[in-house]
Amino acid sequence: MKFSRIGPASVFFAFMAIVPLAGSVFWTMIATEVLIMGLFAMSFNLIYGYMGQISFGHAAFFGIGAYATAMIGRTFGNDYGWFFLALAMSVPVAAIFAAIIGFFVIRRTGIYFAILTMAFGELMFFLVFSSYSVTGGDNGIQGLLPPPLLRAPSHYHYLVLCVVALCFVLLWRITQSPFGYTLRAIRDNAKRVRFIGVNVEFCMWVNFVVAGAFAGLAGGLWAPFTRSVAPTLLNWQESGIPVFMALIGGAYTFAGPLFGSLIYTLLHAWVTGVTQYWSLVIGLVMVFIVFLAPTGVVGSVLRQWRTPGISAPAEPKTPTVASPERG
Repeated sequence: MKFSRIGPASVFFAFMAIVPLAGSVFWTMIATEVLIMGLFAMSFNLIYGYMGQISFGHAAFFGIGAYATAMIGRTFGNDYGWFFLALAMSVPVAAIFAAIIGFFVIRRTGIYFAILTMAFGELMFFLVFSSYSVTGGDNGIQGLLPPPLLRAPSHYHYLVLCVVALCFVLLWRITQSPFGYTLRAIRDNAKRVRFIGVNVEFCMWVNFVVAGAFAGLAGGLWAPFTRSVAPTLLNWQESGIPVFMALIGGAYTFAGPLFGSLIYTLLHAWVTGVTQYWSLVIGLVMVFIVFLAPTGVVGSVLRQWRTPGISAPAEPKTPTVASPERG
C-alpha cells in the first residue's frame, strides 16, 4: 500500500493506540467501541459502497457473531483457549447464516434487496428472541467475562485494536483484488458485467458472505466488551448504525466508515450526556452532511485535497440502490 492511501488510517490507528495511555477508563472504552463499530461499518460498506446495494439487516450477522461467542463462553468457560476459540467461531457461524440468507437476497437488487435483508434480519431477531432455552430470549446472556488478563479496559482495547487493524488490511486486500474491482463493475453496470461472462449473482453472494463474516467478528468482539448480549443486537434499528457511519464518513472511500464510526460514537457519547433527544441530533447531523458533504466527511476532504487518498471506489453517477431491476 502506498502511504498516500493509508496515511489517514495510520493516523487513526496510532491515535487509538495512545488513548489508553491517558489513563481514562471512560475514553478507553469509547475508543474500543469506535474500533468495534468501525469494523461493523466497514463490513457493511462491502455491500453498500462496493456492491451498490443497501442492507437493512446487516445487524443480524453482528448479533449472530455476538451470540456465538457468548454461548460458547457460557458453556465452556472463559479461559484463554476457549475465549479465543469462541471469538474465532463468530466468523464461520455468521458466514454460514450469511450464505443461507444471501442465497435468497442476491436474486434481487435495489429496494427489493433492502426489503429482503430487513425481512431476514427481523426473522433472525424473532428466532433469537423466542428461543429462551438456547439464547435466553429477551433476557439475553449476561456475565460474559474475558480471561483475567483482558478484563482491564486498556488490555481488551489493545486486543480489539490488533484484530481490527488486521481486518482493515484484509479488507483492503479484498477491495484491491480483481474480485474487488469486479464488485465495482457490478455496482456501476451489472448488465455489462454479465454480458462479458461474469457470474454476477455468485460474486454478489460471495461478497455478502464475506461482509457477514466480518460483521460476525465485530459482534464477537462486542460480547465480552459489554459483558452481555441481547436480541436487540439483531434488530433493524441496529442495522441503521453502520448505514449512518458509512454515510457520515464516506461510503465511497475505503476508510470512510472507520472515521464515520469515530464521529458517530463521539457524538453519541457527548449528546446523550447533554440531552435525551439523541435521535433529533443525529437526524440534523445527517441533514447537514447530505447538503454540505454528500460524499461524507472523508470523501469531501479528499476531493478538496485532490489526491487519491484512501479512496477505494469512485462514487457512482446514479445510485444503484434505487434501481429495482432483477440482479
